[in-house]
Amino acid sequence: MAIRVGVILSGCGVRDGSEIHETTSVLIALDRRGATALCLAPSGPQANVVDHVTGKSGGPSRDILVESARIARGKVRNLAQISAGELDALIFPGGFGAVKNLSTFATEGTNCKVLPELTSLVLEMHRAGKPIGLACIAPVLAAKILGTAGLKPRLTIGTDADTAAAINAMGGVHEDAAPTGIVMDMDNHLVSTPCYMNEVGPWIVFQGVEKMVEQVLTMAKVH
Repeated sequence: MAIRVGVILSGCGVRDGSEIHETTSVLIALDRRGATALCLAPSGPQANVVDHVTGKSGGPSRDILVESARIARGKVRNLAQISAGELDALIFPGGFGAVKNLSTFATEGTNCKVLPELTSLVLEMHRAGKPIGLACIAPVLAAKILGTAGLKPRLTIGTDADTAAAINAMGGVHEDAAPTGIVMDMDNHLVSTPCYMNEVGPWIVFQGVEKMVEQVLTMAKVH
């Protein structure tokens, strides 16, 4: 039976949703290894809508689930309607949607809140010993959820000092990593990689994602 991996999306586009290169890299890396990707996203309005040409906020409201369906080719499920029992692993691509739509980290920093349904799923996966992969800025979600629980998750967002300090302040333990590097936390079943937290191109992003996906699937097989 193929390993079932929930891929958590937060919209479509780096400035207000899931980073598209990172998401497609995750989906390709999973498909290459014969895993089944189940794209998941919350339903509800985006925190803001950003014009990706001008970088300015504004425009009509967009639903996170509907926008996520653009990347998922329509095959996306409501995050609130899935349980850890249906999954063998979770993976989070980055993009500002992770800190705007899945959490309030973009506006509230270390005092942020994470969507209740996402917090519940992550904790459920953790209790079951199922691995979680995180790319780019997404490790802040694990820092908030697992750090608050006193689990001291080891994570990386590369070498960005401010975000690393925020991870530590939320109860995580940040480790620097090279652009294509990964950090594994075997105690908490986590694998993270920097991706576009660095000024890099899509090939570098893909290499880091490949390593992260490989380790997540290896952990899932052991479990």
